[in-house]
Amino acid sequence: MVRLITHNLLACHAKGCTTNNYPLKFSNVKLALREADFNPDFLRGFLPRIEWDALVQASRERCSTTDLLKQLHHVLLETHIDEGSMTCPNCGHVYPISNGIPNMLLAEHEIG
Repeated sequence: MVRLITHNLLACHAKGCTTNNYPLKFSNVKLALREADFNPDFLRGFLPRIEWDALVQASRERCSTTDLLKQLHHVLLETHIDEGSMTCPNCGHVYPISNGIPNMLLAEHEIG
């Protein structure tokens, strides 16, 4: 399932696409919200990996605030992308999402 937390880790890996290949841009997405168990320790451990500078800064300043961690939990772990696509901002390669699963496979000529 593509969650926003998963999307935060994905970059284009097409042949020759080595710069400006992150983050992949969503288009035509169908969102679904699914409850997940709240795990503040997991969220605290994952915060350094999030690439959103403003989010990381705000989280470090208020990391002990349970409300903030619950909001991060909701956005990162309960927001799922069921259908749509992700597009590389550099080369334009499109990665389709079907039934919540991103297809990150490349054709042989696209492999670097």
